[in-house]
Amino acid sequence: MGLFSRRDKAPRAAADDQPALASSQSKTSLTSASSSIVTPINTSSRIINRTSAGTTSTAGPGTPLTPFSPTGMNPTIPKVDMPRPPDPQLDPAGYLRSLSAVRERCQILWSKALKNDLRHFDVDMRKFPDVVSFVANIIKRDYDAPFTTIPPHGRYQHFGVGGRDRIAHLLATWPEDMVDNTEKCKRMIDLFLVSVLLDAGAGTKWSYKSVENGRVYRRSEGIAVATLDMFKTGLFSGSPANKYQVDKEGLRQLTVEKLAQGLQSTPGNEMAGLEGRAQLLIRLSEALNNTEYFGEDGRPGNMLDHILSHPSTQASSVIIVPLTVLWNVLMDGLAPIWPPSRTAINGVSLGDAWPCSSMPQPAQSPTSPTFSPFPNTTGQSNGIAPWESILPFHKLTQWLTYSLMQPMHSIMKIQFAGQELLTGLPEYRNGGLFIDMGVMTLKPEDQERGLQHYAEYCQRTGTKAVEVAPMFEPSDDVIVEWRGVTVGFLDMLALEVNRVLKAELAGGELSLAQVLEAGSWKGGREIAEVSRPNTKEPPILIDSDGTVF
Repeated sequence: MGLFSRRDKAPRAAADDQPALASSQSKTSLTSASSSIVTPINTSSRIINRTSAGTTSTAGPGTPLTPFSPTGMNPTIPKVDMPRPPDPQLDPAGYLRSLSAVRERCQILWSKALKNDLRHFDVDMRKFPDVVSFVANIIKRDYDAPFTTIPPHGRYQHFGVGGRDRIAHLLATWPEDMVDNTEKCKRMIDLFLVSVLLDAGAGTKWSYKSVENGRVYRRSEGIAVATLDMFKTGLFSGSPANKYQVDKEGLRQLTVEKLAQGLQSTPGNEMAGLEGRAQLLIRLSEALNNTEYFGEDGRPGNMLDHILSHPSTQASSVIIVPLTVLWNVLMDGLAPIWPPSRTAINGVSLGDAWPCSSMPQPAQSPTSPTFSPFPNTTGQSNGIAPWESILPFHKLTQWLTYSLMQPMHSIMKIQFAGQELLTGLPEYRNGGLFIDMGVMTLKPEDQERGLQHYAEYCQRTGTKAVEVAPMFEPSDDVIVEWRGVTVGFLDMLALEVNRVLKAELAGGELSLAQVLEAGSWKGGREIAEVSRPNTKEPPILIDSDGTVF
């Protein structure tokens, strides 16, 4: 069948698992409906096998599909003024850590890309309509117009690989007279946060055999299922009274060996960046000492108490929370988890933010993110302040934000104001889409340097080169430029996809989060599988430590 072929729809089946729970079995597990999932390429690990992909409701858009239904995630709520980000001239670190800074700073690279004025990539905007058509066709293939069943991008969907709504089943195992909605939401926050932090590229060697059904899963879905299995055994909990939680005591006891066992990472089935992932969770145990956000027992789910009691939270008929409240919890509360090598200003770590030579440069610009590139001064030279050379992304924090909003909305009915501040995620699936479709092409000198890096990596790790591709470290200027342009292109893609699908949308509009979920991320993976069928890797490889991608 062709890439965009469709079959007649059939009710979704989960032959490898127990049948999905009906709403009569649990008030938190709502009826699932038919599926328009089509497998366009014959491969066993398709992302379009996720529960969310193509679920439709014959009863109309008002019928919930799962505990985390897409319906109602973006209702009309009263306008809430978002606080302005810090003034970068007065507090450059605060500004670069803000959500607003990501889109504002990435627009500089996007503008250069439109003029084909990048340092490391040639850009052919004549190919951009091809990307729009490709993504729009994927959406039409997998969902019925007017596409109201597309969920926002989030970690929840990955738990549904193989057609089984594992989260609904887990929620249904907790009696409502013993576990109230607040506790259920806290448990989901605990699970989702750890699962997202572990969700960097797993590498081509790794797979996970489900302890539940014996099925083998890979990549993001495999990590999701593995994390869920570890969560259910109490690996992350230090509480004898509740194994279904994540807390500082449980994470303090975590070791690389325990995590390797939980992820089934063994010789021949190694997970890339395993030690980096383990250290990230161990550092999380220290971050959870922040009682303001995570309570006395140091539990991620306790952020719910902070959010609900925050002065800016509006509680009337609907609970409305400014997105910046959740963002500040994640940026400030989780700041200690990032490696000390990350870019810093005056000792303040910026997280996922990196020097970029394509950004405005002061006379003496930083050359490496492995140390603080700024002395204790806010001085500037040639009219350009040092902070202006730094490009922020905060991909993992944004991925957390997208993902944690889902249980808070679906279980606690919290509405988040200001979701439009979130950007597309600058990672290798979204970014790879634009390279594989010909919009961006790595310049020859960088291509050669990347191939040399890959050859050295293969020699160092004993990896057999199957489908050769250029490789760089996350801090490399090539990767930083690629990610910055990706943020701008994803905004542009969302606008153009809405324009192309205008008739089918029937007056509606797809959010950026829905385009990420149903189109760009899935499209990036699918075009990678066509372009590199043996490894299914992106067009540019990341020599990662497991804490960025």
